[in-house]
Amino acid sequence: MSFRATVLTLYPEMFPGHLGQSLAGRALERGDASIEAVNIRDYATDRHRSVDDTPAGGGAGMVLRPDILAAAIDAVSPGDDTRPRLLMSPRGLPLTQARVRALASGPGAVIVCGRFEGVDQRVIEARDLEEISIGDYVLSGGEPAALILLDAVIRVLPGVMGNAASGAHESFETGLLEHPHYTRPQEFEGRAIPPVLTSGNHQAVEAWRQAQSLELTRQRRPDLLDRASDQIAK
Repeated sequence: MSFRATVLTLYPEMFPGHLGQSLAGRALERGDASIEAVNIRDYATDRHRSVDDTPAGGGAGMVLRPDILAAAIDAVSPGDDTRPRLLMSPRGLPLTQARVRALASGPGAVIVCGRFEGVDQRVIEARDLEEISIGDYVLSGGEPAALILLDAVIRVLPGVMGNAASGAHESFETGLLEHPHYTRPQEFEGRAIPPVLTSGNHQAVEAWRQAQSLELTRQRRPDLLDRASDQIAK
């Protein structure tokens, strides 16, 4: 079973974008995953193909209409579709590696890319859209966020990375940031590879890497350590 993504967007030409290259591109060629971009505007009902309207209560910008978006969702995701429906949104829950892994183990996803000021809340509720954020910042639309989510998911699909162990020790997989990496030459601009990495002592190497991961996480993302402590406490 391959991972099947359907992306609802006003800019279908943005897909597959960079996902047509490298590991993801080869996965798409093999059929390990598929990405179908559907234009929300195709479900507009007026001759101008309008998909938005002014916000109720006043304010700047425009809002995606619930009837148009619902029609698009219903067309690509009928009642027997078991794929989760995702809305890329800065107010959503942060995307985590655990959520990426969960999505990769499923049949795919229907991904809605918002634009303008946002999406009418009623269609979010009526079509059970799970809001997902890729960071604490605002983009011009959900398309770049959808590409990032799909990149993260496709790379962990079985067989995509070749060596299944390649992603096992990456940042967030173990709850910590990844340790530093080194390769030849032995010395670069006066900086040498840490001796432990060339010692041949695999146990010492693993201990060094774990210590480095812990220290980097403590310095840069102490919230990850807090989260791990909370899980242990439970």
